Amino acid sequence: MTTVRAVFGAVDIGASGGRVMAGIVEGSDHAAHRVRLEVVHRFGNRVSERDGSLFWDIRGLFDQVLTGLGKLAGSYPDVVSIGIDTWAVDYALLDADGELVADPYAYRDDRTAAVIDSVHAAMPPEELYAITGLQFLPFNTIYQLAAEKLGERWQRASAALLLPDLLAYWLTGVQRSEATNASTTGLFDAARHDWSTLVLDRVGIPSTLFPPVSAAGSVTGSLLPGIVSRTGLSRSTLVTAVGSHDTASAVVAVPAEQPGFAYISSGTWSLVGVELEQPILTEASREANFTNEGGVDNRIRYLRNAGGLWLLTESIREWESDGPPVDLADLLTAAEQVRPGGPLVDVDAEEFIAPGRMPQRIAAACERSGQPVPQTRAELVRCVLDSLAHAYADIVQQAGRLSGREIDVVHVVGGGSQNALLCQLTADRCGLPVVAGPVEATALGNVLVQARTHGAVAGTLEDLRELVVRSYDLTHYAPQESAVRS
Repeated sequence: MTTVRAVFGAVDIGASGGRVMAGIVEGSDHAAHRVRLEVVHRFGNRVSERDGSLFWDIRGLFDQVLTGLGKLAGSYPDVVSIGIDTWAVDYALLDADGELVADPYAYRDDRTAAVIDSVHAAMPPEELYAITGLQFLPFNTIYQLAAEKLGERWQRASAALLLPDLLAYWLTGVQRSEATNASTTGLFDAARHDWSTLVLDRVGIPSTLFPPVSAAGSVTGSLLPGIVSRTGLSRSTLVTAVGSHDTASAVVAVPAEQPGFAYISSGTWSLVGVELEQPILTEASREANFTNEGGVDNRIRYLRNAGGLWLLTESIREWESDGPPVDLADLLTAAEQVRPGGPLVDVDAEEFIAPGRMPQRIAAACERSGQPVPQTRAELVRCVLDSLAHAYADIVQQAGRLSGREIDVVHVVGGGSQNALLCQLTADRCGLPVVAGPVEATALGNVLVQARTHGAVAGTLEDLRELVVRSYDLTHYAPQESAVRS
């Protein structure tokens, strides 16, 4: 007889929106047979601009989290645990009393441009990579903190918490740094799985700024009495550290059935790579701009950040600002009819990081490179999707070569797994089968780590992935022989 074994809460917040979900583990008295998700609350998220800088409304996000946890408690009074994941690199500063100094800067703010050279003068990129294994991105936390030191907020800062750790602190009163997210900062030793005192010292950041590191799967603490009163959750409900970098949670839920897999976590950003046991800290890896981010169970997410569906969603937002709502399904159908072989843009280019006027910037990039400029919305969408698929194929190929891993299949999880045209173009470009789904991989991985910690499921990551395969319908795409491949 199948019964509900346990219910867990997943707080999953991305750069464009968040949700609170119930993760329900079903099975017999002896084993878990299925895990399913139920959305209890969705909310929007976007940066706000003040005085020429970009910020997150972190207090507003926390209010939405509490609203969602209240709805969760209303439907499932016996929630075992709450796990939190968000995007990476951004942080909040706390004063000596543990109070928020100010709203956190958003990573798309351009304040780091002025400090990158000074950071590299203190810590040359080759030496930095040999310790952290982190790809260069202008918004990595190390550069954000270097910029922060030039402002007045720094004088009031006693501690810094990455954003999922901040939300966990507000729920429990406990300050910890979860390892998978810490690994994205440029301040983390990829081999030792801890803060690098050498890097912190070289760039002038106090080694006490960030709290100690906790592994995904460890219990952070119990809910504060005020949180229990506000949400109606039980006093026995715990907060459990998950892969708090959303990609780390997403990779947990990649439904791989064989070791030779690559993954694409496709959303606002695209994270493309393979899973390894040890980091690759070679000069060749650095020159290819691959990153060694921490995964659950000390796995390494060997990947590269690539531009993502941000280019598409920002284009749609621009079009809707001047006209009626855009029907995405109709737009994708029209894009599918566009003749292949059109223009390609570098989806990783810094010119596409900031919000605003995305269609115009894409058109300008095509014109500068001497390619045809998209004349219709469908042509521009096809340009974006072709460019993404081209980037995916290039990164998958490099990941296999640099890691020595033979890749047999590409898994696409996250929002991009619903985009049939993007998945087919990816299969065609890679020349490999693509398996799409689950869409909510991040929340699912969040729940699976909690469930294992609290005994509702058991086993290795491979065992957790087998449970995903049993629980979700997946879509398969075969490469078309006539397609152009990279």
